[in-house]
Order: sequence, then C-alpha cells, then structure tokens
Amino acid sequence: MKSVILLLLVLCFVFSPVYGQVPLSDATGLINRLDIQTSGHVFEIKLVSNFDLTDYIFEKYDKQLTLYFESGLENNLAEIIIPSNLLSGNFTFTLNDQKFSPKIQSNEKIHFITMNFTGSGTNVITISSTEYLSGLTEITTFENETLETSYDSDFLPPDGQSEEIFSNNYLIWLIVGGIVIVITGFTVTKFLKNKK
Repeated sequence: MKSVILLLLVLCFVFSPVYGQVPLSDATGLINRLDIQTSGHVFEIKLVSNFDLTDYIFEKYDKQLTLYFESGLENNLAEIIIPSNLLSGNFTFTLNDQKFSPKIQSNEKIHFITMNFTGSGTNVITISSTEYLSGLTEITTFENETLETSYDSDFLPPDGQSEEIFSNNYLIWLIVGGIVIVITGFTVTKFLKNKK
C-alpha cells in the first residue's frame, strides 16, 4: 500500500510540470520521414511538427525544399533534420512567401532547424540553400544503367541464350548420368557373379 501511494506521488511530480507548461495539443509531435531521391542518391529528412504535412517537393536545381501543410493550431512548432550533404551553406526560409528566421544548429552531418510560427490553415514553407550535394558527386541515370548492364553481362548470357544453354547442359547431364548408371549396373552384376 505504501508503494502505491509513493508511486502516485512520484507520478504527480513528473506529470504536473509537463502539462503545466504547454497545452497537450500544442506539444503533440507528428513524425514525417521524407525520402528525397536526387542525382542517384537517397536522403532522409525528418520532420517533427504539431501540424499535418500534406505534400513536399524537392527541386535540386533551385536547391530548395518546399513543405505544404495544414494546421488546426494558431501556434506551430516544427523541428527538421536535413543531411548536410544534401543541402548546406547559407539557408533562406520563407513562410507563405514571407521571409522568417528559424533557429539552426549544424554539424558535419546534419542541420537541425527549429521553426516557431503562427498561422492556422494551409501554409507553405520553403527552405533554400546555397550548396547542394556537398562532398558527393552526381550519379546520372545513364551511369546506373551501364553499371547494371555490365554486372548482368558478367554473370548471365544475353537474352534468349540462357534457355538454350540450360537445355544443352540438361542433355549433357542426362547422357553422363545414363553412362554412370550403366557402368554402375555392369560393375555390380560383375561383382555379384564373381562372388558366387
């Protein structure tokens, strides 16, 4: 009984400060993982927000990520993690075509961006940078196709020839198997006759 009362008392101290600071609906975080496929590479951008992401577009030539979202709250909060080798350099942020300045923390692997803004309904955020694919080279589709073709040609015959090779090998194995069976049968009968 004492342990139950102690547990309830501890929970009271733990949960009271959390709910006293921000209403629960404003603190709820929706996690979105955006897979960006560009120039032969795949990057994952993580977005945690209290609004619903409806769509996103990445434009490599403009070095820009555009987020479309719906919010039912007046006070919006988002945290975005962008890989440094996807976008880097100087960032510019706009919310519904108006510039704003979120908090950015960066290291050699990621940019951690915290955005705090107001406005319910449909909103658009654009994140532009000055550098794209830092430390990486662009892989074109032609190079990927050539690479796949060269690997395939090392191990497989050209189209249509694999069935012909399979049927020729099958016939050879059938002949060799038949010869082995005949020799084994002849040897066994010879051995049995000599034993008598």
